[in-house]
Amino acid sequence: MTAARLWSDKAAVRGIIPSMNTAPQSLERRPVYEQVADVLREAILSGELPPGSALPPERELSERFGVGRTTVREALRALQTNGLAVATGPTSPLRVVAPDALTTDPLRDTLVHLMRLGRVPLDDLIGLRIALEGAGAEQAATRDPRPDLTAARDQIAFMRAAGTDLEAFKIADLRFHLEIVRASGNEALTIMMLAVRDTVSKALLSHLEALARPQPVIAQLISEHEAILQAVTDGDGEAARHLSGEHLRGCEELRRRYSWPAP
Repeated sequence: MTAARLWSDKAAVRGIIPSMNTAPQSLERRPVYEQVADVLREAILSGELPPGSALPPERELSERFGVGRTTVREALRALQTNGLAVATGPTSPLRVVAPDALTTDPLRDTLVHLMRLGRVPLDDLIGLRIALEGAGAEQAATRDPRPDLTAARDQIAFMRAAGTDLEAFKIADLRFHLEIVRASGNEALTIMMLAVRDTVSKALLSHLEALARPQPVIAQLISEHEAILQAVTDGDGEAARHLSGEHLRGCEELRRRYSWPAP
């Protein structure tokens, strides 16, 4: 389904955000799931899908947009990893979370464009992500008053509960990193971190699927996340920055070992 058809099909989007009937031509080459996520994101940011409301079920969204359920799932994952929707239970519907930062789409799109032109090397973006997340962890640890780390702690619990469900693990993993940076209270840093992360998100944690036994790696990742959270909880900014950097560099080393795109 092309972007033109998706956006011009008023029936497909009428129940979600009626005013969004057209889109810039630049969206033509974007994956359909991103366009679906954009409609839902705009509905959340505009208040048409208010905080606490349940998102429509996959089947309804699939019919409404005229796309497959796999596409809908990818769109919903994008909302979860960006902190705009949360699952309250394994069989519960996704619920809208109050957005507390501006959309990163324009910044992300600019970075993607510059990367495709060769102006911004992929390694530079990886290094920037490490620097941003390290700064976020350090600022969260030294913030006064102390930040609420409940959301970050919940993501670790979700990672453990995911078991062999790699998709559920990845969503919780991405949300953990977001919640740590959010705990810094630095909105500019959070927006930059999200834009950089989403620019190179195609293969985030993709190495897990290629491992014959991913469980030991998952256990190690959870342990590293717990160490980062503990450093932030203890108010040790230097340790929080160091552990965050070591964790991301370890993920990058694993990715390079298998010659996959950047995390």
